Amino acid sequence: MKALILAENDFEDLELFYPYYRLKEEGIEVKIASSRESIVGKRGYEIKPHIKYEEVNPSEFDALIIPGGKSPERVRLNKSAIEITKKFFIENKPIAVICHGAQVLISANLVKGRKIACWYGIKDDVIAAGATFVDGIAIDSNIVSARFPNDLPEWTKSFLHLLKN
Repeated sequence: MKALILAENDFEDLELFYPYYRLKEEGIEVKIASSRESIVGKRGYEIKPHIKYEEVNPSEFDALIIPGGKSPERVRLNKSAIEITKKFFIENKPIAVICHGAQVLISANLVKGRKIACWYGIKDDVIAAGATFVDGIAIDSNIVSARFPNDLPEWTKSFLHLLKN
């Protein structure tokens, strides 16, 4: 099984590294895609992405993760990243978003009629895009979403459950 993380600079460090290592512990191969050679989180942790967005073949991956922070504001501007997200959605592959990660789903026009959890600061954006805001963990078909780092254990557990079923 393979999972893909989409990230840019200023990602929320815990929201990238927690699922990255937790999925690896489960034996899942995890790759990070970005437009950059190296990305730095809000807390200063640096990681080198494995692949550029334009090189991603979504059919080679089983799941998608979009961490929060300011990264999604940058991810959503990349047409290839939006197309990747749409392909995962269309193929009903598991998608996990947390915090501002829902911004990528909004830009891909994928939230209408869905229950979505997100950082309170983008709650109105989620609602304006046609979703129902959930103040907690939301599981809606193939999308698992959460609000902030305190949700990481339950969010990741819910995502792993979705992956295994």
